[in-house]
Amino acid sequence: MLERQAVLARRIRLLVAATISYNVLEAVVAVSAGAVADSTALIGFGLDSVIEVASAAAVAWQFSGSDPEARERAALRVIAVSFFALAVYVTVGSVISFAGHGKAEESTAGIVLAAVSLVVMPVLSMAQRRTGRELGSASAVADSKQTLLCTYLSGVLLAGLLLNALLGWWWADPLAALAIGALAIREGREAWHGDHC
Repeated sequence: MLERQAVLARRIRLLVAATISYNVLEAVVAVSAGAVADSTALIGFGLDSVIEVASAAAVAWQFSGSDPEARERAALRVIAVSFFALAVYVTVGSVISFAGHGKAEESTAGIVLAAVSLVVMPVLSMAQRRTGRELGSASAVADSKQTLLCTYLSGVLLAGLLLNALLGWWWADPLAALAIGALAIREGREAWHGDHC
């Protein structure tokens, strides 16, 4: 039993490292492309990547100690607060965009990034969730939900960017950002209450 726990804890650390690596790259590309295109949704997606790094780092911190269960509640709180911060950012940015203070340009880099994330994130999320559940770790499962949220966000972002690029629907970008914010609030509440295992 203890040997299996050690294997699962090691697996969690590897999955966290993979999540952090991908999300750092995703954040750099998304925020850079979002700044160029003046896209609230793309910048929000990039900030979500930063939040995912914070979430994964909280889980890594939890499993770096000798008693991961003792650190779980603190890790869950970090994850929850990060979701709430994202929701506030994208909501404010969307309201500003809707008020006519910035219309997003086309972003080929953003479209490619969202499409790649639609493939990568579900695989990482499933592996994290399976391992977290077997280990009985609510924070590892919450982090898998953060990763799964990135899949949903990728789909919403891709739709918003494509509608803007192909049809000129500038309002699709801030609308996509609002959808990202709504999903972030839901996941933040679940993480705060530890409703993941």
